[in-house]
Amino acid sequence: MNRATERGLTLLCWLCGLLPLAILCIVICYLLVRGGSSLNLALIFDRVPAMDALLGHQQVFDGLFPALCGTTMLVLLTLALALIPGLCGGIYLAEYASPLERRILGLLFDIIAGLPSIVIGLAGFSLSILLHRLFPGRFGPCMLLSAMALAFLILPYLVRSTQAALNSIPQSLRITGPALGASKLQNILLVLLPSRIQDIIGGIILAIGRAAEDTAVIMLTGAVASAGMFRSLLDQYEALPFYIYYISSQYTDAEELQRGFGAALVLFTLCGLIFLLALLVEQGFSRRWKR
Repeated sequence: MNRATERGLTLLCWLCGLLPLAILCIVICYLLVRGGSSLNLALIFDRVPAMDALLGHQQVFDGLFPALCGTTMLVLLTLALALIPGLCGGIYLAEYASPLERRILGLLFDIIAGLPSIVIGLAGFSLSILLHRLFPGRFGPCMLLSAMALAFLILPYLVRSTQAALNSIPQSLRITGPALGASKLQNILLVLLPSRIQDIIGGIILAIGRAAEDTAVIMLTGAVASAGMFRSLLDQYEALPFYIYYISSQYTDAEELQRGFGAALVLFTLCGLIFLLALLVEQGFSRRWKR
């Protein structure tokens, strides 16, 4: 390979790397132009004083506060339901499964990852109908069902990212723990997982983004346009993705559409804060294990 070809490939790689960043900047700028003027406390709390809304003294119905709380709670609940099974599934595939089990289970998780979210939403909706028939007046579309459906949706991402992270560990590091007398489980928990915590956190971040932006699942399993603040996990709730979808398809004037763009900016900011929190947690774990 001559020098000119090498420089051309290097330039192409730089352009391919900068392309997603450029698209992200264009999207952010477009949202700021269309919805930046609507970003104020009235968009979040409407006419309710902020402290009264935060303390639960007054309900907010026309602002984004219930949707913001609903989305945050939904993401946290989804992660709580999917994180342990996802990590354990990835550890099993990487460290314990036989080659045949690895192929079969890997294919199964790949099929689940390729399922359209609307299919998982329909499965959750069918489950809500079944529960409503078995327990009339007690169960129906709610936040818990939405979180269960989203957990099933992001489970393959967690399993595969954990498996890939563990499979990338060099053999020289794998034999360090057993050589010092550690059991297989101790080697996994104290040596292998800490060495790839950054890759695992990256998979968790991708799963969080997948759960936070999905609309099809929550639309069929519990999200509504105007429900106020949810009181329990068995209540219907508001969520930012569904609010954005509803506004973009049902808006009546330019001001209402502008609120939809403002809601998109709020959702983007919320995802950014969750990702930042995940990175801080990852750095904390890294410092702890390096000691």
